[in-house]
Amino acid sequence: MKHSNISIFVPHTGCKHQCTFCNQREITGQQYLPCAEDVVRAAVQAEKDLGERTKNAEIAFFGGSFTAIKRSYMTELLDAAYPFVADGRFYGIRLSTRPDAIDREVLDLLEGYGVTSIELGAQSMNDDVLQMNRRGHTAEDVEKASSLIKQYGFSLGLQMMTGMYGSDDDKDRETARRLAALSPDTVRIYPTVVMTGTELYDLYKSGKYIPQTVEQAVELCAGLLEYFEEKGISVIRLGLHDSESLRSSMAAGAFHPAMRELCESRIMLRKTLDILDKKNIHGGTVQFGIAPCSVSRFTGQKRCNINALRDRGIIAVIRQDPALGKYDIVPVRKEERKGCD
Repeated sequence: MKHSNISIFVPHTGCKHQCTFCNQREITGQQYLPCAEDVVRAAVQAEKDLGERTKNAEIAFFGGSFTAIKRSYMTELLDAAYPFVADGRFYGIRLSTRPDAIDREVLDLLEGYGVTSIELGAQSMNDDVLQMNRRGHTAEDVEKASSLIKQYGFSLGLQMMTGMYGSDDDKDRETARRLAALSPDTVRIYPTVVMTGTELYDLYKSGKYIPQTVEQAVELCAGLLEYFEEKGISVIRLGLHDSESLRSSMAAGAFHPAMRELCESRIMLRKTLDILDKKNIHGGTVQFGIAPCSVSRFTGQKRCNINALRDRGIIAVIRQDPALGKYDIVPVRKEERKGCD
């Protein structure tokens, strides 16, 4: 069964730092703090909506620094969620927090509440970038917290941002390499978006910060996505979740509601061009064997990949082949084929 998260947002509470890019309430669209009744209500509704699929679902506390919030409030939320996990109705509890808000004491507590997954907002593994963005933690904090989380047997998730103030593509790729070395189970990749009411917005308006464009983010993130997947690490989110609140407060940056799809299509285009070059095919009609699930990835949004191939003199004909994998591409010159389909 497909994994599901029952997302409950706890916006920007407990965090002692104000990062340059952070306007958590607008990013999540959450304007109030949830209480125990909200947790129960969300879980009960999920039971109705998901049925048996709740057995592969986690009640997920996102949006803030969960282990840094007031302990009584944290346990209030966990107390509300735990009964749904204890009796097997839900698989477990997932939460996101800061790397410097993890220690053995809090992990002992979370273990007793049936927490299954902990995600850390690492954002960068470059200490200069972390300091410039007022993160309040170091790359070493990420490494230590990750090690502890894995020692306790929790599923480890790591979150990174691209295009941060003071960063560049090489630093972002190095962040990906260092995160992969920590052997997380999951990763989230968030291209930086400039939100009004943040320090980053002031830096942007003054010209001190130039945000990534969507095209620049796709070019970089396609490579990061492919890298993590080759390492066997699941990228469970690429790009911020679309919301009316996000769109109304976004001033600039690399946001697209289908960022992952754009990146997967870019991977397909790169692979296609590389294969054509290696086979010395530079024009004409070419049939491409593609997995049925990847036809839209191959064609690209608004047929951008098909048009890119056409610009190179290639007329693409797609043949669906269920035996092929997600990114597999098998090109055959149409005039070289024998027989009929």
